[in-house]
Amino acid sequence: MALFTDLKISKPILNALEEGGFETTTPIQEKSFSPIKSGKDLIGIAQTGTGKTFAYLIPMLMKLNFQQGIFPRAIVIVPTRELVLQICESVNLLTPYMDIRCHAIYGGVNIRTQMNKLLDEGSDLIVATPGRFMDIYVNGVIRTKQVRTLVVDEADKLMDLGFYPQLKAIIDVVPENSQKMLFSATFSDTIAKLSEDFLLNPNRIEVERQATPVAHIDQLKYKLPNILTKVNFVKYLLKNNKDIKKVIIFTETKKNADRLIDFLNDDFKDEMSVIHSNKAQNTRINALKAFKDGVTRIMVSSDVAARGIDIEGITHVINFDIPDLPEEYVHRIGRTGRAGHSGVAISFISEKEEEKFSEIETLIEQTVDEVELPEDLEISTVLLEDEIVQSRNIAYQKKGKFTVGGAFHQKKSKNTKINGKIYKKKLEAKKPKNKRRK
Repeated sequence: MALFTDLKISKPILNALEEGGFETTTPIQEKSFSPIKSGKDLIGIAQTGTGKTFAYLIPMLMKLNFQQGIFPRAIVIVPTRELVLQICESVNLLTPYMDIRCHAIYGGVNIRTQMNKLLDEGSDLIVATPGRFMDIYVNGVIRTKQVRTLVVDEADKLMDLGFYPQLKAIIDVVPENSQKMLFSATFSDTIAKLSEDFLLNPNRIEVERQATPVAHIDQLKYKLPNILTKVNFVKYLLKNNKDIKKVIIFTETKKNADRLIDFLNDDFKDEMSVIHSNKAQNTRINALKAFKDGVTRIMVSSDVAARGIDIEGITHVINFDIPDLPEEYVHRIGRTGRAGHSGVAISFISEKEEEKFSEIETLIEQTVDEVELPEDLEISTVLLEDEIVQSRNIAYQKKGKFTVGGAFHQKKSKNTKINGKIYKKKLEAKKPKNKRRK
């Protein structure tokens, strides 16, 4: 890898990099520096944790150089508020010796406050989510005639979330001769279409294979029968695995995130943070800060945080639920094993999630090692209400034959009390009766 000192980086940014302990470039940073600096349109395909934020920020900030005018000269569009804040933090890290006004624009907070701040202070760089950006733009507070650089980061996620109309509107209002860049973890058909529609003869830079995990992440999978056993195993790992110094536990739903926090509260209350889209913005910011600063070592998160959290020292990622989209698995586990460090990704797989995990293994072109459960792990035989519904659906899909194999076949005759709550015994799905039509 090249050193940052080998690139023609301006002295103020180079000093900031040295003070931050950054010496060597990552492949995406080294390969994209020259074409971005030259002003060419670019498509950057790089998995999470490869340093693509610095790849576009460093040459962009060199062009901005100093405070100038009222309206922005550069815009970065990303899918989540967390990523907006993360990029602004990276800007602050790179510009202690520069006079650059960077504004974070995202939903969930008072739009009037954000508009007033833009009007009062002016801006050189705006980092924004697409919906809130357009809301402020149509109010006349943002003008784009001076924009010379537009970056669409996590473009695949933006497209998955249905933001194509907003992206098109944003690209349409920036000057046609401005430099445009797309960064994405994958190069899907939708990203190909986006690049064809809006980029002019772009350079394409790709590092690693698309949708492949970082090589030094140790991936493991465990088969578990239900949510309550998953909860028991989380407790078991947190209590018995001393290597878990800092861990993110990903759930597929906000409901499961809150449910997991409730179950873990008695044992780990002071060690936990939680973020998902139903949490107030200040609560989420404080939770991220506590986790980053080491005040808490456990972060429970729905997929809203699967991208854009660049926190050092995350030793483990636990997939409490398997994501619906295989690509999200790569994004999740990319929170560990960053910047050359090793990491561990652990996945909990219920019977109904086996097919989804098979799709993940097809995507990453490898079979994840399955590990036997500890003998002293408490295996719950109780299903929660939503699991009962899912089990019934499986039963009907199998023409009324509710079959579960091996470790998944559990029975219990008594109700169970957990954390003061009573859960009814597991209900066996019955084969629907065939009724004659009268």
